[in-house]
Amino acid sequence: MTNVYSLDGILVFGLLFVCTCAYFKKVPRLKTWLLSEKKGVWGVFYKAAVIGTRLHAAVAITCVVMAFYVLFIK
Repeated sequence: MTNVYSLDGILVFGLLFVCTCAYFKKVPRLKTWLLSEKKGVWGVFYKAAVIGTRLHAAVAITCVVMAFYVLFIK
């Protein structure tokens, strides 16, 4: 029996979400459309973009480690 939700799947989703939101912050049209709200449900995108831009080195290292894990260990 397999699990529908796994910890490594949640981590991959979280990393991709943070990286995508950080990219959206660099694109002017997407920044005004998606990252204008700082509170509520839409504020999650803004907060993920802030995490991605402020901790860009840690996020990049974590992405490389997760890619290695998914490709070679899993």
